[in-house]
Amino acid sequence: MTTFNATASTSEIITDIPKMGMPVTIITGFLGSGKTTLLNEILQNKQDLKVAVLVNEFGDINIDSQLLVSIDEDMVELSNGCICCTINDGLVDAVYRVLEREDHIDYMVIETTGVADPLPIILTFLGTELRDFTNLDSILTLVDAESFDAEHFQSEAAFKQITYGDIVILNKTDLATPEKLQELEDFIHDVKESPRILQTTYGKVALPLILGVGLTPKNLYTPQEKEHKHEHHDHEHQGHHSQHLDNDGFISMSFQINKPFDVKKFDNFLTEEMPKDVFRAKGILWFNDSPLRHIFQLSGPRYQLDADAWKTSPKNEVVFIGRHLDSNKIHSLLNECLV
Repeated sequence: MTTFNATASTSEIITDIPKMGMPVTIITGFLGSGKTTLLNEILQNKQDLKVAVLVNEFGDINIDSQLLVSIDEDMVELSNGCICCTINDGLVDAVYRVLEREDHIDYMVIETTGVADPLPIILTFLGTELRDFTNLDSILTLVDAESFDAEHFQSEAAFKQITYGDIVILNKTDLATPEKLQELEDFIHDVKESPRILQTTYGKVALPLILGVGLTPKNLYTPQEKEHKHEHHDHEHQGHHSQHLDNDGFISMSFQINKPFDVKKFDNFLTEEMPKDVFRAKGILWFNDSPLRHIFQLSGPRYQLDADAWKTSPKNEVVFIGRHLDSNKIHSLLNECLV
């Protein structure tokens, strides 16, 4: 069993990153698994590496980009929506924009949406001209160790993310029992042959365990298979979109307004009025009785609010992801929380 504790020191300098094209790491994982937290861990401990970040979200507001540590011009926001359903144009164009920069970029990290199917993303790097300019290093799949199970919200994407992951990172292990962790590892071993598994909390992983590891084989598919799959993807793009997202049934809705919430009313909304079909929510919140911005994260039954200084003019921005959401009802409930 290949399982590591991932909380080792990140002080080791990464010196053996391959020079065969710009190395690329893809971070995937289901809604609320901790992808942005892991990305911040990479950015905070990258030392002298010049890292470009591509961020994609399933929703109208790109919340995650506002939660990343400062990376200034090195971040490229991909078009909203599911990255694997806008793969040919948005992703390829974004990668070329990074490759064509005058200043040298050492590494690229891509954060997918929580509902992304990783396969078309992998094939974009292995089966197009990007293969000559980039080196797909690894696919990192995050799993919420507390909430994930064998019937995980009946999500096709959740299991494809594990299937195609080079490293499966069991995150939030502090919230899971030893029995649950063993159950998860047994399940992953049933899904994958000889999986590489890391256990961590808050996405704290020693970077040499996940960057420059060379785990994604270039010959993952034969040229004929890649050509067939890409022809299919190009010509049946809408079919992939509808099959992938419609099978899972997840939709997103957003709410943004330049008015503050009453904190007691918003708390009542969360605890008493939140529709049960909301699985994931995140946002930047403005409360009338606080000078700080509040970072809101909800995953399943858990939610948290963390405060820090405003980086922009105060406003409320929040995205909800779930099944069969009544957008009008949620908008109405949130409007009632306003001051």
